[in-house]
Amino acid sequence: MCQGPMHEFLKALPKCEHHMHLEGSLEPSLLFSLASLNKIPLPTTDTAFTSPETLLRRYRAFTSLDDFLHYYFIGMSVLITSSDFEALATAYFERAHADGVLHAEVFFDPQAHTSRGVRYEDVVDGFRAAQEKARQKWGLTSELIVCVLRHLPVEDGMAMYRAAIPDLEAGRVKGLGLSSTELGNPPGKYKAIFDDAVARGFNRTAHAGEEAGVEYMASALHDLHVTRVDHGIKLTQDPAVLKEFVDAKILITMCPLSNVELRCIPSIADLPIRKYLDEGVRFSINSDDPAYFGGYILDNYCAVQDTFGLEKKEWEVVVRNSIEGSWCAEERKREILKVLEEVMGR
Repeated sequence: MCQGPMHEFLKALPKCEHHMHLEGSLEPSLLFSLASLNKIPLPTTDTAFTSPETLLRRYRAFTSLDDFLHYYFIGMSVLITSSDFEALATAYFERAHADGVLHAEVFFDPQAHTSRGVRYEDVVDGFRAAQEKARQKWGLTSELIVCVLRHLPVEDGMAMYRAAIPDLEAGRVKGLGLSSTELGNPPGKYKAIFDDAVARGFNRTAHAGEEAGVEYMASALHDLHVTRVDHGIKLTQDPAVLKEFVDAKILITMCPLSNVELRCIPSIADLPIRKYLDEGVRFSINSDDPAYFGGYILDNYCAVQDTFGLEKKEWEVVVRNSIEGSWCAEERKREILKVLEEVMGR
């Protein structure tokens, strides 16, 4: 990990995180604790669930996105009450604050909970309580992004979206996302859901260009009319699509450690960080599912620095774009930009 003055600089940068699944911040220790509290049996035939330590070791050996998702959804099964969701999000916000995050826009997956009999309202209320606690205790602002899960039927996603519309209209939830397995589930499948979100003026983003190619990124832009694309590491496959993203100022939410852990790329060096900087592609650095991929946001910043050796002015560009690409109020953006200016001045 980067050390010395550069590490202190990276830690001090005022970070905006745009790609972090709250359920993906469920550390094994909290998972086992909630399983015991809620009397949820963990798989006895999988030795990974012998202890938090054995589960953590298994997390370091994912072979694919689907292998990860298998454990991801087992982990979710321990989340039952509103207080469980509050504890989960509070733990993330505390860690994010320590890493220098001033604003976070975080995903959640209600379909994975309502299918187990958990009330949608309990999920949102728990997360909202944690958000308010983080704002009061650390000055960390945040927004929720409700995700449609691709591996479930489109009709199920539409029903979830319709249930979330009141929260989207009231601002309790800030935007609509599309996550889970990319391959076999192109963005165009979800056009009807996103068309309605466009008509209602909701913020929109979608996972694309992680497992699948640049054509998924183009589809997210053209079919879903997103204002942000998650992962999005395949733009170099098509210069024309890359130019579209630059011209439209679409923000890419890049997750370096996650991309390597899920075997989407062989190493951090294979990320298009340098190309994106040179071509003017806007991107932010994020942690994705930090409990599963061995690194929160500062770990991802350090991994990029260790590999690419960016100059401080280049980091200023990355952070400025991440602030300006956030969905928070303009006043909040100005506050965070002021912190960036102070850090650069020091």
